[in-house]
Amino acid sequence: MKENSTPSVSVRGLALSYGAVQVLKSLDLDIADGEFLVLLGPSGCGKSTLLNCIAGLLEPSHGSVFIKGKNVTWEEPKDRGIGMVFQSYALYPQMTVERNLSFGLRVAGMGKDEIAKRVQRASEILQLEPLMARKPTALSGGQRQRVAIGRALVRDVDVFLFDEPLSNLDAKLRAELRVEIKRLHQRLGNTMIYVTHDQIEAMTLADRIAVMKGGSIQQLDDPMTIYNKPRNRYVAGFIGSPSMNFLKSEIEGAGAKAVLKLGSGKVNLKEYSPISPLLPNQVEFGVRPEHIRINAGAEDGLSTPFPAVVDIVEPMGSDSLVWLNCEGQTLSARVESSQHYKPGEKVNLRFRVGLASLFDAESGDRL
Repeated sequence: MKENSTPSVSVRGLALSYGAVQVLKSLDLDIADGEFLVLLGPSGCGKSTLLNCIAGLLEPSHGSVFIKGKNVTWEEPKDRGIGMVFQSYALYPQMTVERNLSFGLRVAGMGKDEIAKRVQRASEILQLEPLMARKPTALSGGQRQRVAIGRALVRDVDVFLFDEPLSNLDAKLRAELRVEIKRLHQRLGNTMIYVTHDQIEAMTLADRIAVMKGGSIQQLDDPMTIYNKPRNRYVAGFIGSPSMNFLKSEIEGAGAKAVLKLGSGKVNLKEYSPISPLLPNQVEFGVRPEHIRINAGAEDGLSTPFPAVVDIVEPMGSDSLVWLNCEGQTLSARVESSQHYKPGEKVNLRFRVGLASLFDAESGDRL
């Protein structure tokens, strides 16, 4: 990511409403020059709406959009210096790949030599040279999406906007094209804003992730901070596959002497740092599946053991997911594939407390 005092893209107090329905709620966001920012959230959270406001495809009810320091809130999309890639490839079926790539430039009246140079550069970057004479019907889904990316790339813009570009592809093609998009960003260094509901795409592509819910940003941070230190229960539950386990618990004591009462057992919180001197009585203990140990001995950083019963085992190849009943609550643990457990088997669990999260049971905020 480039160091630049002026953000590449800024939104200030951006809001959009349809009648009484607020789709975006007074958003403020700065995106650095050369940054890859992912807008992540479920359907209806406002992520595509925010992207479309930045692109100029939707007119906000309030607020401003700045690109390269210029207020473009009322500018046409073509005048904003952006290239956009949609979920739908939207290629012209009667045109070859070469004609699809060059069409927008030809309509704009650009010279033939410059068009040829830009198309050649895009085809090399996206490895489209062998496909230039083909029409879209002769291309795979991944190849069509590469052409759609190339069509934005030839515009030679500062900011690229991606609206769920991999949603129509199968799992293998998604993984392949995800790597190509990351490689493209590393090579070009342009600012990229990417919308997805897929947390794996977000974690692997982003410099920073903006997790959205109900038209507002819940947390904006780098992927590992969001994964390890989620700001609230919503973010913690949305990131991770399977999601974080949430165990209803009570706090006994205060400050350094506080302990977590989980069913019939207790968890010492000395490894949980920093610990607030004032904790609510009712909390949720959040622990990710990979931070649970089954039948482990006493080690630094591990809690005391809790009895549990194996419910279901899901082999995942490189590892397995074990679903358990512990203190009347259901949770999942990720274990090595060499470890074998059977439904109904009685085991003991230990938690890595220093890697866990505590959330206020009422507000859902991280403690």
